[in-house]
Amino acid sequence: MTDVSLLMVLLAAGKGVRMRSDLPKVLHPLGGRPMLAHTLATAQAAGARRLALVIGPDAERVRSEAKRLAPEVEIFEQPTQSGTADAVLAARSVLDKNRDVLVMFADTPLVEAATLRKLTAALDAGAQVAVLAFEPADPTGYGRLIADSSGRITAIREHKDASGVERKIGLCAAGAMAFRVPALSELLARIGSANASGEYYLTDAVAIAAGDGLTVKPVLCSVEEAAGINSREQLAAAEAAFQVRARRKAMEGGATLMAPETVWFSFDTIVGRDVTIEPNVFFGPGVVVEDGAQILANCYFTGTIIRRGARVGPFARMRPGADIGAGAHVGNFVEVKNATIEGGAKANHLSYIGDGRVGEGANIGAGTIFCNYDGYNKHFTDIGKDAFVGSNTSLVAPVKVGEGAYIGSGSVITKDVAPGALALERSAQEERPGWAAKFKLMMRKRKKTT
Repeated sequence: MTDVSLLMVLLAAGKGVRMRSDLPKVLHPLGGRPMLAHTLATAQAAGARRLALVIGPDAERVRSEAKRLAPEVEIFEQPTQSGTADAVLAARSVLDKNRDVLVMFADTPLVEAATLRKLTAALDAGAQVAVLAFEPADPTGYGRLIADSSGRITAIREHKDASGVERKIGLCAAGAMAFRVPALSELLARIGSANASGEYYLTDAVAIAAGDGLTVKPVLCSVEEAAGINSREQLAAAEAAFQVRARRKAMEGGATLMAPETVWFSFDTIVGRDVTIEPNVFFGPGVVVEDGAQILANCYFTGTIIRRGARVGPFARMRPGADIGAGAHVGNFVEVKNATIEGGAKANHLSYIGDGRVGEGANIGAGTIFCNYDGYNKHFTDIGKDAFVGSNTSLVAPVKVGEGAYIGSGSVITKDVAPGALALERSAQEERPGWAAKFKLMMRKRKKTT
């Protein structure tokens, strides 16, 4: 990084009308976290030592979320939304105190930190202004980079203000810009609003800088990185692009994705080597899958760790606090929440395991329920090492089953079970010979008379 005083100014004052939502645009999620979180994280990864966020009026939810994500961020309000240059000037008090100022938009969450570092590298190479640029298949709507006969960038012309000749230019502005000028606030203050929108465009800083003899350099990025989000459709397209990146990262790291397009990751999903993931798997935030684990089809994970060599699924749901031990098996239609299943333990069928521990090598039979909630509080169930819990068992917490104990099928266990003991809780079975035939005859007669 060029300078420890690099300032990142994030613009988040857009109204987001096209989102048709009560949620501020930059708080809409992408890959399991708000797009604002992506841009803040990118700024930090790019080396920004100071963060400024410009918001619009009545944006308390954005302010609160920004402080939660990055407590050190300085927040400025743009009282009237009069354009991007006006938005940057809302942070005037910090603009001229930093050697380099990098401006990006909070609704372009796919820009990568390496790309932002290229912008500041252009400043190190002699530019006073660096502009992130891209070449879309259809440049309609984007600002065009105007160059003179020598190839020197002299201006950025917004689409509404561009001439017919200028609209044929394919090199477009992607939004982010980096400045190394003596007094950026003074430069921006010279921007006028004589354009089709009547706004103060940040992009007009390029023509002013070039007119002052400053060097402006374009830095190319991919079309994907340049994508801004202003609608639900664009949000969906950005999510698709994010998932392609995440799937590629997982496979490059040594995981096998049998149908990559059906696997969905979050921003923080960690997948180890030699992991196999079958189709239709969703990873919410906070999931770690260690080396050699198998994730079978149609599973849903949030806040979970799957340890080395474990097998989960198909059709399993792992909720926050699930910790599946090395070599453990969790099977179809099993839900685990805030519970540890230790190494080698098995819960293969139709069970709910919540707020508890299943000891090493223990077996949980089909239809077992950890009855953890009494209507007011959650309680803990502890299953000892090598214990066997028979099918259709209800364990009413708090309860402890000792090591090597055996629970008979169909039991409702309300008291602790000693190690090595057999626990049964069943009503006596009653049998009435010939009852079924008499019952059927009675019901047929009753049906005829009604």
